[in-house]
Amino acid sequence: MARRWPSCGRASASGTGNRLSLIAPPLSLYVHMPWCVKKCPYCDFNSHGLRSEPPPYADYIGHLLADLDADRADFAEALGGRPIISIFFGGGTPSLFSAELIARLLDGVRERLPLASDAEITLETNPGTVEHGRFDAYLAAGVNRISFGIQSFDDDKLKRLGRIHGATEAEAAVKSAQDAGYGNINLDLMYALPQQTLDGALADVARAVALAPTHISHYQLTLEPNTEFAANPPPLPDDDHAWAMQEACQQRLADAGYGQYEISAYAKRGHRCVHNLNYWQFGDYLGIGAGAHGKLSNQDNGQVRRRWKIRHPRAYLEVSGDASRIGGDTIVDAAELPFEYMLNALRLIDGVPLAEFAERTGLPAERLAPALSSARRRGWLHEDPQQLRTTDLGQRFLNDVIASFLD
Repeated sequence: MARRWPSCGRASASGTGNRLSLIAPPLSLYVHMPWCVKKCPYCDFNSHGLRSEPPPYADYIGHLLADLDADRADFAEALGGRPIISIFFGGGTPSLFSAELIARLLDGVRERLPLASDAEITLETNPGTVEHGRFDAYLAAGVNRISFGIQSFDDDKLKRLGRIHGATEAEAAVKSAQDAGYGNINLDLMYALPQQTLDGALADVARAVALAPTHISHYQLTLEPNTEFAANPPPLPDDDHAWAMQEACQQRLADAGYGQYEISAYAKRGHRCVHNLNYWQFGDYLGIGAGAHGKLSNQDNGQVRRRWKIRHPRAYLEVSGDASRIGGDTIVDAAELPFEYMLNALRLIDGVPLAEFAERTGLPAERLAPALSSARRRGWLHEDPQQLRTTDLGQRFLNDVIASFLD
């Protein structure tokens, strides 16, 4: 599940002194498909369960392309002819859209923007919504990476999570994608589920590894505001038990050849997620679709801009490429860029070069000195002067580490 990081900035013309030359980073495209069969009780994403009337899937594709046209016009200077290195179809459940509609959207993107020859194109899918044989068509349409929202292989836990598939169905869907020719597959797994034990968490990892995906996203279930679980919390493992699960599962994944490169991401060699890496390295991305977020850096004026679209699909479908599709648009204040940068970069296990901070934000590295000094004294960051990298302790208390860079 690809994460859509919200804007943490506010519109301001202040705090822009001492700026350096900002270097335009790689560019990705996020496409939000807002419908799912059933809203899960833990989900705080902009997703909407199906009603009696089927969604206007084909009409939505047209609005996505109109949205892209308008963003291209608005950001022509910032885009600067950069190729798209990755496209991510997130949701919701993008696999509710037919392969023909996905192909139409991808053809439209290629007509409007340069696409890197090795661009990673990911489609999120729910094992309970994919018809046998449809993977062939997605592959032919240009989708070269599939991400399955498995979450667990325990049928009881799947019911507690409100999922519409069972463990056997999940395994069959993954094997079907592999039979269709997919060699780049991610599985999403959760741990610290309602009344889950350490053995249960390890069993989920074992069944995931047995399917031999190239990538596994393994993350803790958390209670997010405005969700059914937040209103009626299920019995979850406490922090110590959740940490024990994380450590044990990390070791099991490492033993199986999955290298951890981000707090919740593990990959076989050569199969790190290009799209999410671009987020975490503070790269740029266009966001089209209901509630989609985008971030763009402008070399000419040194500004980092965030834009997001109106959230509800019905409202989004009532406009087509005009300004009313925009839910918010802001220039990130220079005072907030250190926090925004660290919010992403410090999730990476190997960290990022300190020099990259200036390239991606246009701010001198000296702006980080007080917070870096404090974090290193607390044992949260390694002492390496060239690399921003958390220690094991820093990874455990990552939220505290990131918060220390707030202005």
